[in-house]
Amino acid sequence: MSFYAYMLRCADGGIYTGHTDNLDVRIAQHRTGEMPGDTHDRRPVELVWSQDFPSRDEALAAEQQIKGWSRRKKEALIAGDWYDLHEAAMPPSKRALRLRSGRTGGEERGRPVTTAGVDDHLPQSVRPEQSRTTPSTPAPPPVIVLVRPQLGENIGKAARAMLNFGLVEMRLVAPRDGWPNPAAGPAASGADVVLSGAQVFDTVAAAVADCAHVYATTVRKRGITKPVVTPEEAAATIHAEAGRSAILFGPERSGLETDDVALARTIVTVPINPEFGSLNLAQAVILVAYEWSKGVALASPPEVELDPPAPQAELDGMIAQLDAMLDASGFYHPPDRTPATRRTLRTLLTKPGWSSQEVRTVRGVLSALGGAKRPR
Repeated sequence: MSFYAYMLRCADGGIYTGHTDNLDVRIAQHRTGEMPGDTHDRRPVELVWSQDFPSRDEALAAEQQIKGWSRRKKEALIAGDWYDLHEAAMPPSKRALRLRSGRTGGEERGRPVTTAGVDDHLPQSVRPEQSRTTPSTPAPPPVIVLVRPQLGENIGKAARAMLNFGLVEMRLVAPRDGWPNPAAGPAASGADVVLSGAQVFDTVAAAVADCAHVYATTVRKRGITKPVVTPEEAAATIHAEAGRSAILFGPERSGLETDDVALARTIVTVPINPEFGSLNLAQAVILVAYEWSKGVALASPPEVELDPPAPQAELDGMIAQLDAMLDASGFYHPPDRTPATRRTLRTLLTKPGWSSQEVRTVRGVLSALGGAKRPR
C-alpha cells in the first residue's frame, strides 16, 4: 500500500500541503468541498505535485517538512527545478559566500544536483524519479461510454450532443439492438464522425481498460461509497489530471447497475428536482459534454454590434409627440392624475436604450395613427 504527500494550488494563490493513503479520493474531496476548513473556502484547487511513500509516517513527515519550506522551495519542487530547490535550501550565509565568489550558478545549472543537500531529514527524500508534477499539456478529451443502450435513435442523439461540444470518441457496451444501427444515423443529424468511430465492447471493464479515470453518471448512489461530484466539478478534474477519462452512461430505462458504478472511481450526479429525476440519455450526455467544453476553445456565436442609444433630444421628441396625441384624444382623465400618468409613460418609454432607428419607427407609427400619413 502506498501513501502520498501532495500539494494543491488554491484559488487564492496559496499552496496547501497534505498527505493521504488514497490520492484520487482525497483530491476529489478537496475539489468538492468535503474537507471542512483546509481548502473548503479556497476552491477551485489544482493538484500540482505528489510523491508516494512506503509508510504513512514517512508521508506525514514529508508533509510537515514541506509545510515549513519557503514559497520559493515549494515552487521549485512543483516546477521540478532541482537546482533552484538546492539553492533555496542553502543557508543564507552559504548563498552569500557563493555570490561573493562569483559562483552565481549560471554555469552550474546544467550539473547534476543531488537531493541530499535539499533536505537531509526528509524521509524517502524528495527525488526527481519519484516526484510527480502535474503536467501542463492538456488532458485528452473524455471517452463517452454508453452502457447497454437500448434504442438506436438515442445513440444517435447522444452522438449529436457529443459533437456539438467537441467530443468524438464513443464506446458502446453490449447495445441491445446490435451495432451498427440504422436508426442512429438520422437521429445524429450529421454527427457521422462519432457514429463511424464508435467501438463496441462486451463489458464495461473492457471499455474502460485504457482509462485512468472513470466516472459513473447516476442520480442514485446505489449504496456505494465514492466521491460524488457535479458535471462542472468532474469537467475541471478531467482537464486538470493527466490520462484518459471515461464517463459512463446507463441504459435509458434503468440507468447504470451497481456493478457498473462499482467500476468507477467517482460518481457524477446533477442537482435535479427530487420529485422528477428523469433525464433522457442525450440530455445527460449534453450536460456533461457542455461542462467539459467550457475548458476548451470552441466557436461561439459572433457578437453583433448594437446600434448606439438615440440622443436624448430624439427620445424627448418621440415622447412629446405621443403626449400631444394622447392629450388631443382625451386620454388624460381625470385631470388631477395627468402628471402621474405622464411620468408613468415617460418611465416606460425611457427604460430600453432606444436606437435612432427605433425612435424613427415608433414616431412613424404614431404619425400614421394620428392621420399624418395617408395610404399610398
